[in-house]
Amino acid sequence: QVQLVESGGGLVQAGGSLRLSCAASGLTFSDYTMGWFRQAPGKEREFVAAINWNGVSTYYADSLKGRFTISRDNAKNTVYLQMNSLKVEDTAVYYCAAGITTARSMGARPPNYWGQGTQVTVSS
Repeated sequence: QVQLVESGGGLVQAGGSLRLSCAASGLTFSDYTMGWFRQAPGKEREFVAAINWNGVSTYYADSLKGRFTISRDNAKNTVYLQMNSLKVEDTAVYYCAAGITTARSMGARPPNYWGQGTQVTVSS
């Protein structure tokens, strides 16, 4: 079956960096647009970033442009999220997702598959 397994979350001080990874299995990775979402306590899940099948097209939530970078390695069936200049408000569970869609549409359409999430906590 399809599995998306996130890793790389943890506790970091404000201003620091983290790189999340999501390893995919059970699907033809290069067929899918990959994305990251996050859900903070008491809030709805929100779109973070997406990348199309070959990495040429990326799309970000407006509030995160310039601090977060999404990338993928199709040879390793892995998508990454580099997060820099982290803020306390970036604290959330971060979810990896796979969908048959465009990067721009990833946030508007329910993905086909979700990972289990990884906790990111940014302290002040």
